[in-house]
Amino acid sequence: MKKTKMLKKNYEFRKVLTRGSCFYGENVIAYIHKNKIQTYNFLGIAISTKIGKAVRRNHLKRLIRESYYFYEQQITTGNDIVFLWNKKTGKENVQFEDIKKDLKKIFQQAKIFLEGEK
Repeated sequence: MKKTKMLKKNYEFRKVLTRGSCFYGENVIAYIHKNKIQTYNFLGIAISTKIGKAVRRNHLKRLIRESYYFYEQQITTGNDIVFLWNKKTGKENVQFEDIKKDLKKIFQQAKIFLEGEK
């Protein structure tokens, strides 16, 4: 069963970005904040227009979303998560595996993996 809903409103993003803890990967930056609804995770992905045109930004969003769904069953519920793309890294030859490694590193730093999962 899907345990994630999407953040869509500006005030939802701002709440997570101001109150959440920041965790860095090589390509992805994540802000994670505990929410009041303990049964769902809320996911938001924001990529700046400076990264590229719409096709490139949407491709990166799809890669991040799919990488997140790979780990969705292994992380705890009750979190608001916003992923940002690190502007300082190259965006040309980014693969799905690179983003997946970043998210694993971020989730381990944030200590939101379920017990027994690493």
